[in-house]
Amino acid sequence: MTAATASSTSRPARTRTAKPKLDAIAAAAVDLAREVLEEVAEPGQVGEHLRSVAVGDRMVDQVFACEMPGYRGWSWHVTVVRASRAKVATVAETALLPGEDALLAPDWEPWSERLRPSDVGADDLLPYREQDARLEFGYEQTGDEDADRLAQWELGLGRVRVLSPEGRSEAAERWSAGEFGPREISARGRRGTVTASCASCGFVSLLAGSLRGEFGICTNEWSPADGRVVHLRYGCGSHSETGQEEAGSEFPVSDGVVVDELRVEYDTSPIAQDEAVPAAEVPADAAEVPGDGAASEQTPSEEG
Repeated sequence: MTAATASSTSRPARTRTAKPKLDAIAAAAVDLAREVLEEVAEPGQVGEHLRSVAVGDRMVDQVFACEMPGYRGWSWHVTVVRASRAKVATVAETALLPGEDALLAPDWEPWSERLRPSDVGADDLLPYREQDARLEFGYEQTGDEDADRLAQWELGLGRVRVLSPEGRSEAAERWSAGEFGPREISARGRRGTVTASCASCGFVSLLAGSLRGEFGICTNEWSPADGRVVHLRYGCGSHSETGQEEAGSEFPVSDGVVVDELRVEYDTSPIAQDEAVPAAEVPADAAEVPGDGAASEQTPSEEG
């Protein structure tokens, strides 16, 4: 015996599952299947007969279209069987089953996993979560009820659990990705550009703890972020120092040439420091300064 012959004879024989034959009596029991199905379903919910499918020895599924609203792609199935050597078939069960293109409900999820933060109102009560990765114990209990209560009171904790590093990280990521997270402020603003961030704004109240280095609370009622947590690299047009660079003096500024103490003549042309003012430009009714030597001389008309 050759090696090839030995290997071929040692292989186990493959068994093929024979496809069940369609029983003629069970396949012909369409009216019986519809009659039973109409007793289960509401009027008008059973459609036309679609097919007869052999599912076992002398066992046939009679398939009908489903006309129920909202059940697109579903079908009614009535399993009809015939006993050995029996001349009639009987109904074993009925079912409503989805097809390949059926409209199905999403996979079931527990209520605690389906609930989203936007679904919860201020008066809704959430269930207690004993194991929450976002929290950790703020004070390691000793087992002595009085000592633990005293320690919490003196340390000013007052909270059984506080934020864990994971909880702080999740909050920082959520706030940074939100509406008041870090922004490129140089390209924003309707009148000019917003040139300052919240880090230098006097209306920001910084948070406590490790989040203090990145976030604060806006307290400016003119800001869209009033009362919100803002990233220190966020900025808006309501910054406490906005417009300081463009603001001018409160007093008018002009180039004036003083001719005397009572009148100001404006001259837009520059005047050299060594250039004398011509006498013709001095007003005739200019007041004379007392004590001046030229002003003490009087004309004959003034003496009379």
